Amino acid sequence: MLHPSMVNIKVHRRPVIVYRPIQPSDLAILERTHGELFPIRYESEFFQNVVNGQDIVSWGAVDQNRPNEQSDELIGFVTVRIIPAKDSEVEDLLSFEASRTDQTLVYILTLGVIDSYRNLGIASSLIHEVIKYASSLSSCRAVYLHVISYNNPAIHLYKKMSFQCVRRLYNFYYINGQYYDSYLFVYYVNVGRSPCSPLELVTLFVTYARSGLKSLAAKLWKNKERMISKWPKYKESGYLLPTVQTKRILTNEGSRRQFV
Repeated sequence: MLHPSMVNIKVHRRPVIVYRPIQPSDLAILERTHGELFPIRYESEFFQNVVNGQDIVSWGAVDQNRPNEQSDELIGFVTVRIIPAKDSEVEDLLSFEASRTDQTLVYILTLGVIDSYRNLGIASSLIHEVIKYASSLSSCRAVYLHVISYNNPAIHLYKKMSFQCVRRLYNFYYINGQYYDSYLFVYYVNVGRSPCSPLELVTLFVTYARSGLKSLAAKLWKNKERMISKWPKYKESGYLLPTVQTKRILTNEGSRRQFV
């Protein structure tokens, strides 16, 4: 999840926050809010899918104590997608029943709250809506998401809400010419669980981190050797840890895949 920029809408009264599904009438404010909160531009198809509920489930937060024309205007949102567990990048982090092939996961795409409504528990409430929804799906085994490595408030929030940080993905995001790492967080539901014990998960995380550093050192050394031997210069494409699907490559013109 990228660190949102500031959106200044001052709250002068005690807010009355209500949560509801996002609907077609929210399209303009949803597009505007994403543009204000995130440093990339999402494709219009994404917003159409959100407001029309096409393969995306969503919740919005509104403050009913705002002036009448704004009392139903979004001040926060979360969007998610249901995906087959067997097609996900966290399949190896789930304990499966061999006979079950219909197990699913809920993947959080975007989560945001405008600046003046932060620290009111709105993001936590939106995540609770997602967890409650995932728990209501008998086939669902976990909620998961990616958080960009510099978004410390989001990392703290998910840890506080008992999400498990199970993997660090090196050079996962490529944004405007720069690579960023990502953390993979998982919240298990409906007796879904990791095939590893908590201690084994920590050990696995440390092992991935160490292997990532070793791989980076090896790449840098090879690059140095090539430069010394006057080989043609090349651009590092970055690397990912095992079981990762497609790397997110994001620019101001759009993204290959939505994320939080």
